[in-house]
Amino acid sequence: MSDTKAFADTSFDPPVRGFLHRPESPSGDGLVLTHGAGGNAHMALLVAMAEAFAGAGFVVLRCDLPFRQQRSFGPPRPGDAARDRLGLKNAIAAMRKLESGNVRRLFVGGQSYGGRQASMLLSEEPLTDGLLLLSYPLHAPSKPDQPRIQHLPQIEVPVMFVHGTRDPFGTIEEIEAARKLIPAKTLLLPVEGAGHDLGFKGKSTREDLPSVVLAKFQQFFV
Repeated sequence: MSDTKAFADTSFDPPVRGFLHRPESPSGDGLVLTHGAGGNAHMALLVAMAEAFAGAGFVVLRCDLPFRQQRSFGPPRPGDAARDRLGLKNAIAAMRKLESGNVRRLFVGGQSYGGRQASMLLSEEPLTDGLLLLSYPLHAPSKPDQPRIQHLPQIEVPVMFVHGTRDPFGTIEEIEAARKLIPAKTLLLPVEGAGHDLGFKGKSTREDLPSVVLAKFQQFFV
């Protein structure tokens, strides 16, 4: 169980907005999670992951990226990415400020676009102890010849990928090849039969997934 409340820190530009999950028994670990291009912090996948991790003692902040704070629907625009990365950097800073030394290790990640921005941010600065990438969008569905891998060799923290075997944004084989470009240790958790939504679409949920991800995460980030 965890205590979940709306969270905002407007001392940053762009501001940090989202929802904070506080565990009953803190483990000293924290996680910042964000959403994909078509979603927001209310995404069922993010909520389920946040609740699972908070249940294991993580302080979890699931946050809206700046583009979503500005527009309640629609995808990010080409010029939004740099500001979205800054917003994610601010969310990491807000978490550290909020916990003021209580968080021993801090992780960051997200679904699709949010995970990609997190990976790009950490390729520039190792701001956290690791990355959790849910459905990393390796390439556009119709453009497998244009992989988004340029920044991967600059990532110096451990990375865990969670990827559906039917994800049109990258096959398991393509993700396997891409993660070999990362000099730090990596782990790939394939989700059998899942697409880009990892089984969380509309009212459907893959109820076993958060606990499986948590267990693998804890084994990987010992």
